[in-house]
Amino acid sequence: MPHQENNALEDHLSSSRAAIARRRPGWPAHGAVLGAALFLSACAVGPDFATPDLPAAAKGADYTPAPMPPRTAQAPVPGGQSQELLAGRDIPAQWWEVFRSEPLDQLIRASLAQSPTLASAQAALREAEATYEAKSGNLLWPQVSAQLGAQRERASQVTTQVPGGQLLSLYNASINVSYNLDVFGGARRQVEGAQAAVEAQRYQVEAVYLTLTANLVTTAIREASLRAQLQATREVLQAQREQLSVIEKQFDTGAIPKSIVLQQRTQVAQTQATLPPIEKSLAQTRHQLAVFAGRLPSEAGLPEFDLSSLTLPQAVPLSLPSELARQRPDVRASEAQLHQASAAVGVATANLYPQIQLSGSYGNSATRARDLFSGPTTLWSVGAGLTQPLFNGGALRAQKRAAEAAYDSAAAQYRNTVLGAFQNVADALRALELDATALQTQATAESLARQSLDLTTTQFRAGAVSYVQLLTAQQAWLQTHTALVQAQAARYADTAALFQALGGGWWNRGELANASIAPAAGATPAAAPAQN
Repeated sequence: MPHQENNALEDHLSSSRAAIARRRPGWPAHGAVLGAALFLSACAVGPDFATPDLPAAAKGADYTPAPMPPRTAQAPVPGGQSQELLAGRDIPAQWWEVFRSEPLDQLIRASLAQSPTLASAQAALREAEATYEAKSGNLLWPQVSAQLGAQRERASQVTTQVPGGQLLSLYNASINVSYNLDVFGGARRQVEGAQAAVEAQRYQVEAVYLTLTANLVTTAIREASLRAQLQATREVLQAQREQLSVIEKQFDTGAIPKSIVLQQRTQVAQTQATLPPIEKSLAQTRHQLAVFAGRLPSEAGLPEFDLSSLTLPQAVPLSLPSELARQRPDVRASEAQLHQASAAVGVATANLYPQIQLSGSYGNSATRARDLFSGPTTLWSVGAGLTQPLFNGGALRAQKRAAEAAYDSAAAQYRNTVLGAFQNVADALRALELDATALQTQATAESLARQSLDLTTTQFRAGAVSYVQLLTAQQAWLQTHTALVQAQAARYADTAALFQALGGGWWNRGELANASIAPAAGATPAAAPAQN
């Protein structure tokens, strides 16, 4: 039979039993039988889990079909620095510190301590650990219980041969031991599945941690972007109002018709109408940031972010493709779920084989309490039983087929998770490259649009160009100025997305402290008395 993965608890239990047996008289005969039983119990039917191999392409050096350039494009604007990809460089645990924003760092640290999402995931992990311990205790160890009883009854005349019957007292005390001999490994497969469930939940905690920190960073960047868009729109609006003032003076002198004044006023109103949607998005982004931080939107103390408070890192670490699957917590969680499904196949297979139960008891029984532990009152029993399913309508084999199908489904889901992880990195890398090029182009376009507007404004005041040309120049600058701000923010968001896609460096972090949240009144369960 195939051997299960090393289990320190089972090895310790087996060695302890063998040592006790060797000290007993008659070890050569009885010990041989016990040794054979222990040898059989070391076998486990069903598949032994092994981590699936990655696709061959994952062992290469690139995430994308064409190799990435060593450096991104550069633009002469804030956030336009060229970034270098450092292949094979490790990811820092506090990866958000690369943006060099103390308010952002403080917000994330505070959020990790009071996030209900993280607290829920950590509580689920504690639940999985307790379930694993419970299964280990129930399935791998003998069950020992003590029983103490007293009974007072009137026995009939037929039973006692005493006229009118007789009053009898019966006192008993015993220790009972039972153990299911795990010959075919069904119990150990169940424990293996429970341990895999713990691993899956542990990586779910890391996935929640990564998602939370990434959401906080990207939301802060979105807030900074919206503030910059709001400021850019206000700058355009101010320029349009100044131009309107000039046009109105020209109209007062009769130099231009009223239609031009009305057109400029319309342009001012249209630009002003774009402010409320941006302000609404900014407010909603702030509310979302507060919730990510574990706060109510109405709570004070939430820092404000703008692009000038963030620094774009010029050196960006890039893990090797062969390391990605071990770094992504969602991939590791999916692998643990696949392991759990593999163990379930072993459990379903073991259910087809005989189940062996061992039991024993030792105690005393007496009609008087003072005689309970003295005199010939001792009783004991030793027993063994075997249960072999003979006919159940094909239910056990159907359960085995269902477990195998569940394993196939988990394997396909694992592969899908791996593919998604590599796609995330490839998308982030191309976004890093192309958004840098887009910012370079957009910076040139915004600069030219600004120069064109300045020149057209001067010519319009001199009467050299028509108002239509001025209006066209104003609209071009409004569009390019707003697009420039969005392109700047995209560089920061792309960097954060790459760190998230690479796993966030959780493996370089120490033990994660439990997030704490204040429970609602009456929500804390009453403490139960301690029991073994």
